[in-house]
Amino acid sequence: MAPTEDERRTTASPPEEPEPETTLLPSKPIASLSLSLSSLFSPPPPSKHLQIPSQISSLHLSLSPSRPRPSLLCTSAAAVAAPITSPSPLRPLTRRPSDPSAAVGLRRCSIVWFRNDLRVHDNEALSAADSDSLSVLPVYCFDPRDYGKSSSGFDKTGPYRARFLIESVSDLRRSLRQRGSDLVVRIGRPEAVLQELARAVGADGVYAHLEVSHDEVEAEEKVRGAVAEEEGVEVRYFWGSTLYHMEDLPFKLEGMPSNYGGFREKVKGVKVRRTIEALDKLKGLPKMGDVEVGEIPSLIDLGLSPVGNVTQDGKSSANVSLVGGETEALERLKKFAAECRAQPNKDGSRESIYGANFSCKISPWLAMGCLSPRYMFEELKKSAVRAISPASTNKTPADNSMNWLMFELLWRDFFRFITKKYSNSKRKADVVPATACTGALV
Repeated sequence: MAPTEDERRTTASPPEEPEPETTLLPSKPIASLSLSLSSLFSPPPPSKHLQIPSQISSLHLSLSPSRPRPSLLCTSAAAVAAPITSPSPLRPLTRRPSDPSAAVGLRRCSIVWFRNDLRVHDNEALSAADSDSLSVLPVYCFDPRDYGKSSSGFDKTGPYRARFLIESVSDLRRSLRQRGSDLVVRIGRPEAVLQELARAVGADGVYAHLEVSHDEVEAEEKVRGAVAEEEGVEVRYFWGSTLYHMEDLPFKLEGMPSNYGGFREKVKGVKVRRTIEALDKLKGLPKMGDVEVGEIPSLIDLGLSPVGNVTQDGKSSANVSLVGGETEALERLKKFAAECRAQPNKDGSRESIYGANFSCKISPWLAMGCLSPRYMFEELKKSAVRAISPASTNKTPADNSMNWLMFELLWRDFFRFITKKYSNSKRKADVVPATACTGALV
């Protein structure tokens, strides 16, 4: 019997093996394998708190290109390249500039607290704030504690001095406006005014010059407490009221000689620092807060009666020649230097200086800070017949009238440094009193 067709197919080719059943492995082991392989070729995650959201996203991460994804914490290339540093406790990150286009390290806004430094030339606090910040807010406070009656019954600030101060503040405002800025004026305690303004404009720095008297040092401590400790805003103080810089003295302030002769001998070799030039252009006011600059107060606003004997132009006849402000101070210095060149002092004595012009009469402007003593020193040196030094003990006839003026500036330094030495509120009361007249220049 012939085989059938099916039997022939079976004998002609071996029987086919059954095709193995294909089973899909669970996705969880695949995801685990994918993560373990990717960990060999990619850096570890930046934080141990990073979690894989799902198995599919895990597989996608292992198969995606190796091009790094941008971090959500960086807003600019400069921020990526900048090293990570620990922030200062006085400069919290919330007050740093958030503008990606801003230069790294610049403050968003700084406040310049003007005190007895009512000038734009040789003003380190103003120059430093303008260099460090995107915007600058100049402020002057008429502190109510500086007015009224003292414990002895005298005016703390008389009407003539107050008028001179008002004129100086007005002149400072004009100078700042000419440079693209302005001056915010308030009547109030500096610690409260500066704290309020710092909150309003989001300031992260306050710049000011140090002073020497007890009340002024106490005000500095209160500002530091209200602004730095409570608001987390850095407060930077500078020294700029003397001919010699306090950091250049060859002794610590606590060990300063208590007599002028010893002080003068110690500072013989000290160099006078160069002045800081006035900036032609200043940073603008901050846009945040919409702060009103305020009006400059009158004598009545300060609780003082208007001075009598007023001339037709509205100035006091007793004080008509003393106009406050940096502009007037620079003009007077220029005029005095010209007079010294025209009428040199031949015998070297103070008494022979032009009769009524026995003095340069610049002390009020130095006291208000309308004129820098270092700038005065530099300008008078240009007019001197020879090189002069305020600490020199040479009294030859070649010393002209400007040379004794340098001695007067040195005397001024002595009194300011000795006042600073004993004005610290934390010092004990049993201190040796200063004997300024010992070794004094005759």
